[in-house]
Amino acid sequence: MLTNPVVISIIVLLVLSLLRINVVIALVISALTAGLTGGLGLSKTIEVFTGGLGGGAEVAMNYAILGAFAVAISKSGITDLLAYKVIKRLGKQPSGSSVAGFKYFILAVLVAFAISSQNLLPVHIAFIPIVVPPLLSIFNRLKLDRRAVACVLTFGLTATYMLLPVGFGKIFIESILVKNINEVGASLGVHTSVAEVSMAMAIPVTGMILGLLFAIFVSYRKPREYAVTTAEPTTAEIEQHIANIKPFHVWVSVVAIVVTFALQLFTSSTIIGGLAGLIIFAVCGIFRLKESNDIFQQGLRLMAMIGFVMIAASGFANVINETGGVTQLVEVFSQGLGQNNKGLTAFLMLLVGLFITMGIGSSFSTVPIITSIYVPLCIAVGFSPLATVSIVGVAAALGDAGSPASDSTLGPTSGLNVDGKHDHIWDSVVPTFLHYNIPLIAFGWIAAMVL
Repeated sequence: MLTNPVVISIIVLLVLSLLRINVVIALVISALTAGLTGGLGLSKTIEVFTGGLGGGAEVAMNYAILGAFAVAISKSGITDLLAYKVIKRLGKQPSGSSVAGFKYFILAVLVAFAISSQNLLPVHIAFIPIVVPPLLSIFNRLKLDRRAVACVLTFGLTATYMLLPVGFGKIFIESILVKNINEVGASLGVHTSVAEVSMAMAIPVTGMILGLLFAIFVSYRKPREYAVTTAEPTTAEIEQHIANIKPFHVWVSVVAIVVTFALQLFTSSTIIGGLAGLIIFAVCGIFRLKESNDIFQQGLRLMAMIGFVMIAASGFANVINETGGVTQLVEVFSQGLGQNNKGLTAFLMLLVGLFITMGIGSSFSTVPIITSIYVPLCIAVGFSPLATVSIVGVAAALGDAGSPASDSTLGPTSGLNVDGKHDHIWDSVVPTFLHYNIPLIAFGWIAAMVL
């Protein structure tokens, strides 16, 4: 396993990221490492990498439109108005139990937003650059550790689709997990259903819930100060700014948000939805048409980093697939394992799933890769069908939280780092990796042994 190009490249990616090397640069170097250690050669590796960049172009465009939409919303004043109302209710100098209660209330609301973004209003991370930036000043007043907020958002983005077969969960559980397991298991007497998958994933998700609670009430419970680089406006200036916000602009923002989300649901296109919202803002006078260039440029500055990371991650995944290292990684440990090694087999399958998902960057894409080997192996070793479902599901989901190139970590960073006070690796990736992947491996292993 240690000579596998996937393992080597992932280790290089993690080490470079932890050394605070830019994630895009780290992805490029890791892709070159994977290609060279996988026998592709330098020219072939570069060709495969550049050929895979186009796979992330649509995602990057989505993020650019979302960034422009978020900027347009902020110009309407609705976010400033909401933040002002919250701050006024909180008080100028909050203290004691009121701070703790309000802090946990905000975290609970963010959990609800993140969970709803996967099913009730399946917009995924699109809500983050809209909802989170206006709350940063409130986080600062509460001395709320933003690492806790990152853990809260990532939990809602990942645990939800693993357990609830609605929205993105319907795609992951019914269209991908159940479909692939039933196709491979047809000749082995293995058949599962959506209800069984949700049941099998309940134990691993319980581990994630415990990780979330540990992050909020233990790891990041203490107050954390964030240096303010610019002078905060006085109370009189804030109240004057709020008084200048036109009610018509607020209602236009509400309409634009509803139309944008509705079109995204009907067309499955964030680009179309965001564009419609921007047109509504322009027509109703939130910004002038000649200011559209400035709006889009500000949106690019807000979301460009995520876009470039996703483009580079697409090229990296293409190189990994071309080396054939993923298939080798899945098969290498399956030889020689027998009935007496159920515990070791389960652990290794989960560990390999972690490496594959962190390399590919998508748990949804991991399922088809591992199912064809994992299902027969689980049956041969003696796992029950329900345990098999749990192993495959958890192995695929591992690595979504805690990956430098996953939108489950890039999304929270896009909202929390607007003022440059939130580091992607140390404040989003590392906290979510520790609080979710470790519990997932532990509780996924328990599920495999008891189901």
